[in-house]
Amino acid sequence: MPLLDLKDFQALLVWVGENKDSLSLRYGNVSVSSIGAIQRRLLVLENQGGAKLFEEFPEVGNPDKPKLVFFFNEAHLLFEGAPKVLVDKVEQVARLIRSKGVGVYFITQNPDDVPEDILGQLGNRVQHALRAFTARDQKALRLAAETYRKNPRSDIETAIREVGVGEAVTSFLEDKGVPGIAERTLIRPPSSQLGPITASERAEVLALSHIAGKYEAVLDRRSAFEILTERADKAAAEAEAAERAEAVAEEQEREFKAARRYEGTGVSRSSSRSSKGDSFGEALTKQVVRELKGTTGRRIIRGILGGLVKGR
Repeated sequence: MPLLDLKDFQALLVWVGENKDSLSLRYGNVSVSSIGAIQRRLLVLENQGGAKLFEEFPEVGNPDKPKLVFFFNEAHLLFEGAPKVLVDKVEQVARLIRSKGVGVYFITQNPDDVPEDILGQLGNRVQHALRAFTARDQKALRLAAETYRKNPRSDIETAIREVGVGEAVTSFLEDKGVPGIAERTLIRPPSSQLGPITASERAEVLALSHIAGKYEAVLDRRSAFEILTERADKAAAEAEAAERAEAVAEEQEREFKAARRYEGTGVSRSSSRSSKGDSFGEALTKQVVRELKGTTGRRIIRGILGGLVKGR
């Protein structure tokens, strides 16, 4: 089932929780508390706008300015203790995303906080002063200097150690993606406003954007959420139909039993059966048999037997 957005993943986790017993037999214990923890983290990601990220971007080559820029401040928190599969994915993104018109910046006090493979994929570099007092600091300083394109006019390691306030060692991509030579640069103070723009200013910027009108309508394709929802609706409909059929069968059985009792079929015969349906001969015979079984019958038999004995 395609997992295209967060609701697909959330629906899949719900399905896993509902079928945890059968899944545990094959994949090991499936804990409801673990599923709940994942769902809560997904909710946090969704509240932060994670459900509105784009999956694919068109190729644009090497634009002068990116269309979209991500800044990851305190980058050591992203990579510290991160599994290798995550680091490999970040490296792949850093390697390929520049041709999509997207910039990615990792902000950290020490270049050693960023894995070397990812550090080598970053084209634009701004390195402020880095003091080296310990062996680890000296190693980090050498690593930072080695990631720059060498400048024959100055020593990069010394420049990184000596830059003052408002200065940095910089290197930016040139034409065709070639890294520029590292230079000791005086940073110009920003000339923009401090603070967020107003809602009207934001609306004006969005209206003038080249992507205005392209992403307002959400296209929700058929994926895991829709597939699981269809399964659940189908199962509910089948269960409802089975319940209705069972109720109809029970009602028919009750009506059938009631009709049998009314017609007198299938019920044991009573000893006090009415004689209305008997013929006159059957009624006379039954009456004679009852009389013979009674006192009158015994007297008749004794009289007949007595006459036979005397005659013999």
